[in-house]
Amino acid sequence: MILLFLALFFSCESHPSEKSSEQHEKPNTIYYNGYIYTSDQSTSIQEAMVIEENTIIFVGTTQEALKYQTKRSSLIDLKQKMVMPGIHDIHMHPLEVSSPSAGDIILSSEETNPENYIPELKYAKQKHQGNNWLIGWGHSIYTLLEGTRSPIEILDEVFPNRPVIIMEHTSHSMWVNTKALQEAGISKDTPNPIGGIYMKDTSGNLNGILIDNAGNMVMDIAVKEKRTDSHQKTYLGLLNYGLPKLNQHGITSICDARTYWKRGDEKIWQQLETNKMLSVRVNLGLWVYPTEDDHEQIETLKQMYSSDPNSFLKINQIKLYSDGITHNTTAALKKPYANLLDNSFHPKGLNYFSEQRLKTYITELEKVGYDFHIHAIGDRGIHESLNAIEYARSQNGSMGNRHRLTHLEIIDSSDLPRFNQLNVIADCQVAGEFTQPHSWSENTHTIGDRANNMVPLKSLYEANATLTLSSDWNVSTVNPFVGITHALTRSPQNLPIDAVLQAYTVNAAYAMKHDDITGSLEKGKRADFIILNQNIHTLASSTPEKIKETKVLYTFLNGKQVYPQN
Repeated sequence: MILLFLALFFSCESHPSEKSSEQHEKPNTIYYNGYIYTSDQSTSIQEAMVIEENTIIFVGTTQEALKYQTKRSSLIDLKQKMVMPGIHDIHMHPLEVSSPSAGDIILSSEETNPENYIPELKYAKQKHQGNNWLIGWGHSIYTLLEGTRSPIEILDEVFPNRPVIIMEHTSHSMWVNTKALQEAGISKDTPNPIGGIYMKDTSGNLNGILIDNAGNMVMDIAVKEKRTDSHQKTYLGLLNYGLPKLNQHGITSICDARTYWKRGDEKIWQQLETNKMLSVRVNLGLWVYPTEDDHEQIETLKQMYSSDPNSFLKINQIKLYSDGITHNTTAALKKPYANLLDNSFHPKGLNYFSEQRLKTYITELEKVGYDFHIHAIGDRGIHESLNAIEYARSQNGSMGNRHRLTHLEIIDSSDLPRFNQLNVIADCQVAGEFTQPHSWSENTHTIGDRANNMVPLKSLYEANATLTLSSDWNVSTVNPFVGITHALTRSPQNLPIDAVLQAYTVNAAYAMKHDDITGSLEKGKRADFIILNQNIHTLASSTPEKIKETKVLYTFLNGKQVYPQN
């Protein structure tokens, strides 16, 4: 391990043994003269840490740490660098980000005129020749709706005979052409599916925009058609891009927040684990399909549960959507929207799953051991989700499940204390600029004055909710230090530094059910930790804006260096 640290910021020294060093003694590594943020219950700051194989055997003073020195010890002078637990990001989509199939067409969400997408569309047509599906990503639905032509006309102009589907940057709508609709068997007379909408123009014709689950269903068809070689390409995408990207940003544990098991996504993760190529601990959140038969789907999901304590990969979470998003006016609200994206939309948003169906799924699947990861953005979606968890609790009693609601943009004040009362984790994302207070006014048109208190971190914290922070990559940046900066500075809904760091470490480890081995730097836990180029703990009180500039110098998982790669 000494060789790993012949770098700019560290020195490695040999010292005489202070205790007997017989041949049977195990080698260890002593990190000393540092600023070690433990993230333990007292959020203590220590100077030194001793690691033997993959386990922390001591955290404390340098003087005491040096008592563990033998002839087989490696000594690392941290030179006052900050050390902290590895970041746990419990809501992200790394498989989707790493999939090359989503990159057939890349569009900008900042574009304001949909006609300007045509050159990029023509480039994709020339680059990816053939008759099979093309899949893309990146545009804004508002850009499409502000054009002089129907969105479907623009795609049809470039692709008259080839099916095309492009995911909006929020992932909550799809842009498709006529050929794609034909392949999916969708006409203007097709009724809206559960949790989705086929948008139409003023004449009642399909305009090529599929909202929420309507788009997901067509994407399933597109992905299935491309599946022949997509799994291996996605495997390589994760191996060569996704996982290194995570380690570069100090991330050692993640939750894949939308594992499409009907597409075989879990098999890609399993292949990485089998080949011992995972450089993060992973919990998969199996996607629940809104249009599937409930009994059959529940039985299938029961069979897929896996929680081997010796594996880096666990299939132990369920991901479902309660509602849509405020951006598209599909988040489930208690009071009607001030203005809708389209007058055909329900004035209070939509549900992927009704409260009654939520009750059924949670009650049945938590018995197996599954923890639920519920997308809930609007106050009605949040309220119904909490009701469903409360109902399951009344039927099953307390089974130790660690359910969480994610996003939490608009919360009725009466529901704030229920997170603590029901032991429901509150998971929020604030890395995106759209979540910042200076952007709240952009939502006034659709939700009125409810836009003035979006993602109420401080309110949840003061209500004693177990709070976690995550990225939702690639809706927002994967860089956790941007999220940390925003959580500290987004007054009036900001947090103190210790609450922020615990939200990214020990609280998130709790949500993943491995807080017994990770999430804090304590004796007996695994050596998952990172070393930073600056002290974000002290910067928080002086210049918090500088925290987003933080670089990770080293990332360790289970005692082994995973960044930089050797």
